[in-house]
Amino acid sequence: MGDFEKLKAIVAREFMERVRTKWFFIITLLGPVLLSLLLFLPAWLASRDRTSRASGPIVVLDATGAGVGERVRQALSAPASGLPPVIGAAARATIPVEVRPTTLDSLAHAESLATRAVMDKEAQGYLVIGPRVFEGDSARYSGRNATSVGDMARLTTAVRTALLDVRLERAGVPPERIREVTRYRGGLKTERLTERGRGGSGEANLALALGVSFLLYISIVLYGQNVLRGVLEEKTTRVAEVVLSSVRSDTLLAGKVLGVGAVGLLQILVWIAGTMAVGAYLAPFLMRGAGGAAAAATPGTSAVMSGIDFSFGAAAALLVFFVLGYTFYSSLYAAAGAMVNSEQEAQQVLQPLILPLVATAMLIQPVLLNPTGNLSRWAAIFPLSAPIIMPLRMSLTPVPAWEVALSVALLILACLAAIWAAARIYRVGLLMYGKRPTMRELARWIGQAG
Repeated sequence: MGDFEKLKAIVAREFMERVRTKWFFIITLLGPVLLSLLLFLPAWLASRDRTSRASGPIVVLDATGAGVGERVRQALSAPASGLPPVIGAAARATIPVEVRPTTLDSLAHAESLATRAVMDKEAQGYLVIGPRVFEGDSARYSGRNATSVGDMARLTTAVRTALLDVRLERAGVPPERIREVTRYRGGLKTERLTERGRGGSGEANLALALGVSFLLYISIVLYGQNVLRGVLEEKTTRVAEVVLSSVRSDTLLAGKVLGVGAVGLLQILVWIAGTMAVGAYLAPFLMRGAGGAAAAATPGTSAVMSGIDFSFGAAAALLVFFVLGYTFYSSLYAAAGAMVNSEQEAQQVLQPLILPLVATAMLIQPVLLNPTGNLSRWAAIFPLSAPIIMPLRMSLTPVPAWEVALSVALLILACLAAIWAAARIYRVGLLMYGKRPTMRELARWIGQAG
């Protein structure tokens, strides 16, 4: 049997050994449901959250003598508009407010009573508006909902509006007239425009970019560690000794990497297709239960999908970078699995292998902010970060063909070097037991193994 036939046999064995397990079917089938819930459930839960509304009013301690507290109450008693949809419909609902006018001398006592009311759950918090708030002092809020993004956004807007209204009245300008002139209920719709023409919604392509980078990161880490555990299992059970007597180390390594990679690729394709199908089915039900405001604020699945500029070339590039990135890191994981003798040692060896991926994850935000900058360009070309950063850039902005070609070429060279070195560590390490090798010993293994 030739090396290619042996390679096919190893790939088939690794593939079938994993896809026949119950856990593969369970995770593969449940993955789209869980991913869809992860996408839609937070917004649905936020829209139905009524906990802060049922925990008592907000007490406003107004020491200004200018009626600022009453204006805050009026602002919070009206349903809010203009808040981000992610905050939820509950945050846009009315907030009960109890205004307690006070003076500077009695402010400390009033604050003590308000604190007791919050601790006894008679109020959800209290707002202190001091007498020098017009001179630049800040209002203060203390309460159980101080970490609620929606409530704090409402409260901040209400205080600013109230103070502005008082200042306008003192200047002889009607606040209602100012609000009427400055009110703008529209938004800003973004559209990607490239040399090829219009490229879909900017928000949709941003969501696609984040999804692609997250999927690639998780896939490379998850399936790379599967390779490591598979190698470690064969080493501890002495199966590798028998296999290496009839198969070359690089053939065995390539078969294991390709077999596990095929499982990962199949699972990812099922997850993507399943998530789109399940998401399209669940979105109308979740948005219907979220109420009219949330449903109106949340775009439908079809609208989101239609705004994504995802061509066949982009899909092919995504596949190429996933395969190359997975091959590169999985080869290193396989070599690491051959070096160690237990799961505990494997966790220690994994740390330096995870660091490049962690550093790459830290580059995602700078790339999102400036996908055409030098940092983004070189991070997309550098082999350690290219599998994640280049597809991310391609989802955000047109990338010159020579940059993509250079990135792929360097990544292929890195894969060949990783496979070459890993195969030599793999052959010697699988037959070595006892202490973990040092860096000098690893260099000797690479130099002398054939």
